[in-house]
Amino acid sequence: MKTNCINKLLKAHKFDTKLDKSDLFKDKIYYALGCENEKKWIANIVPSELLSLNLKQAIELIVSTGKDTSITDFDCDIQSPDYKDNWGRFANYIELNNRAIGYMQGNNCCCGIINTIKLLSAIPPSAKSWANCIVLSQIFPNIYGDGYNKAPWEENSIYGIKLNCGYSRNIIDYGISDKISAEEQLMAFNNLAHFRNIKTGFRTVISADQIKISYKDKEEAFSWDNPQHLEIYIQESTKLMNLGFEAMFIDSAKHIGNYDLKHYTGVGALPGYSQMQYILHEIRKRSGKTTIAFIGEKSTDDFKRYENMGLNVGTDYINGDDFFKIRELSEKMRFNRNYAPAVEVENDNYQGGMSYEQRLNRISNALFGYYYPQDKLPSFMQTNDIFPLRYDTNTHHIMMSNPSYSSDGTIESHIENLFAKEDGRNYNHKLGVLFAYALCR
Repeated sequence: MKTNCINKLLKAHKFDTKLDKSDLFKDKIYYALGCENEKKWIANIVPSELLSLNLKQAIELIVSTGKDTSITDFDCDIQSPDYKDNWGRFANYIELNNRAIGYMQGNNCCCGIINTIKLLSAIPPSAKSWANCIVLSQIFPNIYGDGYNKAPWEENSIYGIKLNCGYSRNIIDYGISDKISAEEQLMAFNNLAHFRNIKTGFRTVISADQIKISYKDKEEAFSWDNPQHLEIYIQESTKLMNLGFEAMFIDSAKHIGNYDLKHYTGVGALPGYSQMQYILHEIRKRSGKTTIAFIGEKSTDDFKRYENMGLNVGTDYINGDDFFKIRELSEKMRFNRNYAPAVEVENDNYQGGMSYEQRLNRISNALFGYYYPQDKLPSFMQTNDIFPLRYDTNTHHIMMSNPSYSSDGTIESHIENLFAKEDGRNYNHKLGVLFAYALCR
């Protein structure tokens, strides 16, 4: 039996592994209407309330909002929720910027995966007919200053990555790596998300000049014409799937094969069409997983182009403003069970301007825009759609930079000041009501 790494993570943080039922936030537990005992989560909160918990408190809260609240020790195997092989074509994707919620102290940044675990109890679980999937913004080291925060005006882009050198210091707690490896920390996150009945994935890039290959004694620029680089790209992606991830968001995927380059904003050469078919096929083949979902950034109406490439979802095709347009697109796509364009709530390029009301309307239309739940379109949203950010930042800004918003230099101050306060709490409550009506469908 494959044992998960949750107990190992608890021990590394100097906690015992016996878990008690948590009474924290008992007045903040939201239930899916019609299946109250199966689908629960925490809402009407600001993120700092969860992020200020210690790891054991957070895990006990995850257990207390799970389907099986009788767990007293995670000495068991945890399987990903089963929504069949084509689950990705119907899912709601929620990208969480796990770097932005890391421990910011001095000019250092780390442990984003620990704080992402702490937020799991506030992410609604999957519905009866479709899955919710968390997409992590960062996994690999970034080129521009990994492990550090910088001033808000300094570049520290999440879009430039290094391969063949492990995982980001922004994300992993390397202070405990002698007790639990980086890979095991990611596995613990995936185990806990799966226990919450949530799928998981990660963001990656394909623009050659945004990738570097690291070796022990050198770094070199990535090239799609270099067979060794191509092999490393496939190996790194496959390894993550073997750690429990089942979705891969591919930045700039619309332009693969040099398609529509007049709107291409990435930097560097792109893989060819057949080359990308090979990459996605190999990731599925080598991982042995038939359940992997590949999400491409942007989609045109040439749906077969993306489906034949191996993608399951294309983002930024229709926004969530018009319920009737979404419902009609759902009806049009209902016979294609492998690929669909996603309803856009917010993407990683969002720079502000959307009201809470418009955002909630888009989410409502994404959750209910269909004639039958089994024909639902996928959707794509951001951290900002679950936990609104402070007024003077935005999703794209924290993808391009990694500022600390601490007013006194403490970790606690950053996580308190990163997000909106009471207006964010009220928004999070209204979001919880929407999901309460959606999850038993």
